[in-house]
Amino acid sequence: MRSHLLNDTTAETYRRSVTEGIERVAAKLATTSRPFTGVTVDALSPRIDEIDLDKPLLDTTAVLDELEDVYLRDAIYFHHPRYLAHLNCPVVIPAVLGEAILSAVNSSLDTWDQSAGGTLIERKLIDWTTARIGLGPVADGVFTSGGTQSNLQALLLAREEAKADSSAKLRVFASEVSHFSVKKSAKLLGLDADSVVSIPVGADKRMQTVALARELERCKQDGLVPMAVVATAGTTDFGSIDPLPEIAELCEQYGTWMHVDAAYGCGLLASLKYRDRIDGIERADSVTVDYHKSFFQPVSSSAVLVKDAATLRHATYHAEYLNPRRMVQERIPNQVDKSLQTTRRFDALKLWMTLRVMGADGIGELFDEVCDLAVEGWKLLAADPRFDVVVEPTLSTLVFRYIPAAVTDPAEIDRANLYARKALFASGDAVVAGTKMGGRLYLKFTLLNPETTVEDMSVVLDLIAGHAEQYLGESLDRAS
Repeated sequence: MRSHLLNDTTAETYRRSVTEGIERVAAKLATTSRPFTGVTVDALSPRIDEIDLDKPLLDTTAVLDELEDVYLRDAIYFHHPRYLAHLNCPVVIPAVLGEAILSAVNSSLDTWDQSAGGTLIERKLIDWTTARIGLGPVADGVFTSGGTQSNLQALLLAREEAKADSSAKLRVFASEVSHFSVKKSAKLLGLDADSVVSIPVGADKRMQTVALARELERCKQDGLVPMAVVATAGTTDFGSIDPLPEIAELCEQYGTWMHVDAAYGCGLLASLKYRDRIDGIERADSVTVDYHKSFFQPVSSSAVLVKDAATLRHATYHAEYLNPRRMVQERIPNQVDKSLQTTRRFDALKLWMTLRVMGADGIGELFDEVCDLAVEGWKLLAADPRFDVVVEPTLSTLVFRYIPAAVTDPAEIDRANLYARKALFASGDAVVAGTKMGGRLYLKFTLLNPETTVEDMSVVLDLIAGHAEQYLGESLDRAS
């Protein structure tokens, strides 16, 4: 079995195997006509279940043939222009090349003696990102697995900086449409169930700073500690951006840590047209960015950035076998000193390759395209009497629902929209997301593919309307 180890004697086998796999994927990408086949769990599960993992096929070609049957054929392909569901972007080729390199070399970014140049590349990218944000000369950060981990680490730092005599006194403030990871992080950090205070949003889905000010003052009057305010720069459902300058003023007034969850909106850091939409982000104490959302990177590629590098000490632990304290005096850079993870992939290489091939402006142009596309989608929906669209887009998300002319029961309209989403997914013709607002069910386009066109959106809207009308017709037949 040593013949399967990647080393100097098997380099040619590695080249042939990887090339064969790449050719399969390339052929699939070139011939995929729909984002999904529509396969069901019940249809796919038996094919997986019948595979005996204790009986290897012992041949790469045979395994790739099997993989075609159990994965490649039925995968959901984000590169397709009618994949319009979640915050999954098509990926750029330089990043995929970086993925292949980092997997083969297999550096671990926890210590210098496991990564060397990889450590310096990651640090350079952190410095580049903090400079784009404007966090200042003593900023720092570290790559993470995603926005949830970044938010967790940011709130960990905020908790430690708050220095409360009891965690029961700590309060975190976030808008009612903020990411669920804020509440999840609070629970993981041992905070009380009521520690996260939900701040209402206006019609534009942005945090109402008058309400935030009121809650911060109430917190102070009640003898509680305002641990952090989480401002969102790109909410998952609406792409809305909270009023960052006003929130920063309140955080300064009340001595509160300001965290900006820009997992989605971080693409504006490279934007040539819309960078001003996140003005005020430079005043944050910490920022979450997800390069794998709006920088067109493969999963995963994320980072948490901080204004003051010293605050990262709250995540620092020293182990004699890994990163003994003497290394600090010897100026040996160990990224594990800043990270919640120990073993960690060299995900920074993907962004490095992208910037070195395309440049930041290249990324920004792509993100601007999807923001422009969302504006066109908004116009399309606003002019279509079949649909109710919630809010004009700030980034690239559209939330809407089908409204039949002859049905007024909101619950029945909910069921028609849910049916349409499920039927569309089952057909494989397109994939859209869903959410709830005011207790009612809505559909969602998350536009992250510059290859998507207004025509694509128009076709998908017609499909949604057709499925919903089919459901309502059948419902009427059943009722009669």
